[in-house]
Amino acid sequence: MALGGRGRLPLVRAFELGLLTGLVYLAGTLYWITRVMVTYGGLQTSVAVLVNAALVAYLALFPAAFGVIVRRIVIANGPLAIMAAPLVWVTTELGRTYLLTGFPWVLLGYSQATVLPIAQLASVFGVYGVSMVVAAVSAALAAIALGPQRRDLRIVAPAAVVFAIVVVVAVWGRQRAARADWTRSGDPVRVGLVQGNVEQGVKYDAAHAASIFQDYLRLTRQALDGRAEFVLWPESSTPFMFEENPIEAEQVRALARRAHVPILLGSDQIEWQVTGSRRVPARYFNSAFLVEPDGSTGSVYRKIHLVPFGEYVPLKRVLFFAAPLVEAVSDFSAGDKVELLPIGPHQISTAICYDIVYPNLVRRFVRDGSELLTTITNDAWFGTTSAPYQHFEQASMRAIEEGRYLVRSANTGISGIVDPYGRVLERTAVFQQTVLVGPARFLRTSTFYARHGDVLAYAAAIATLALLVASGRRVQ
Repeated sequence: MALGGRGRLPLVRAFELGLLTGLVYLAGTLYWITRVMVTYGGLQTSVAVLVNAALVAYLALFPAAFGVIVRRIVIANGPLAIMAAPLVWVTTELGRTYLLTGFPWVLLGYSQATVLPIAQLASVFGVYGVSMVVAAVSAALAAIALGPQRRDLRIVAPAAVVFAIVVVVAVWGRQRAARADWTRSGDPVRVGLVQGNVEQGVKYDAAHAASIFQDYLRLTRQALDGRAEFVLWPESSTPFMFEENPIEAEQVRALARRAHVPILLGSDQIEWQVTGSRRVPARYFNSAFLVEPDGSTGSVYRKIHLVPFGEYVPLKRVLFFAAPLVEAVSDFSAGDKVELLPIGPHQISTAICYDIVYPNLVRRFVRDGSELLTTITNDAWFGTTSAPYQHFEQASMRAIEEGRYLVRSANTGISGIVDPYGRVLERTAVFQQTVLVGPARFLRTSTFYARHGDVLAYAAAIATLALLVASGRRVQ
């Protein structure tokens, strides 16, 4: 496929190819949203498919924009400009992260989450830096395919540079992970991860509330028997609102006091408003409560990034045909504060479910002093799909970026412990009621990414804009 001269790719065709790429990429990774809306949102399958298709189509506009921008740059500057594709791709990923509250699920860099030598690059440039390397390899292969066709061997030279960079990154990354210096730093802590394995359909059924709660207390005692020094329950783990049910909450507080161990748990929270002589609910939050060793509430974190179609419905008026979903979805409010949680002399952070896929949010925790990353989630919604595995690998990338241990408690799994190099030290299977107790560390070290954030991604965006401007009006 020629990109210049008489055989230049038409603008519409570039858009279509980019859109098709996005549709295949995103429909293949977000297919599970349809199941969630049918099973828990009360939608008919046909309507759920339509809503999911609308989301995928919107997200596919970013790869479509990538295709259009690369076409313009290549036609204006010649075939060699195909090597600008990684800059453009990362720019579109940055847009996907922030536009309209963002949806940065399964960015390209996450494909390397288990390829630890390459994934170490995230400690320098974040997941966007890893995305850039993957996109650069694809661009290099395209350059090689294009070079002989045009009989211009100069286009192969940049491809050779890309492959050399990949080798250097892989060698450096392997050595970095092998040294694992930070696994011998900081203060150790044994964490207990409670996986209640509560089906979403019975989670808020009053008939099951008592047994669910007693299971969590029993599993917590099991974690304490395993010498856990800090226990985590999953997102929305209590079958009641922690602050609104003092009798049940006291059982958790008493358990913390007896063991002198902090317990982090997820529960919904109400912000009340006084109207005249009445107290009425003003806002609802998806929250995490830290119960201190003395039984008091040490701190509360309110989830900042809500799940679209799960905790709120975007564009409710436009999606009028999805009325059952709008009625079924809890209308939560987003938290607006990065809150750290005290564990003795240390400070930790927690990201609730969808929060963890936002790199800059987790970086803000570390910048403010978090020494241990925790994330609590309820992935029961996903069923037996690939979504729990996608979610876990995205969380693992945060450990590499920030140079922190990450511990994850998930209602139905995957719960686990990840070291600062992305190695999974412990993990559970999905859909099992279990307890995992294992080692982590409080760390105060810092990666380049933790200090400087997404400088590479924003530089890519500036470079992309500059290339577009430089292309002038030569492309119509």
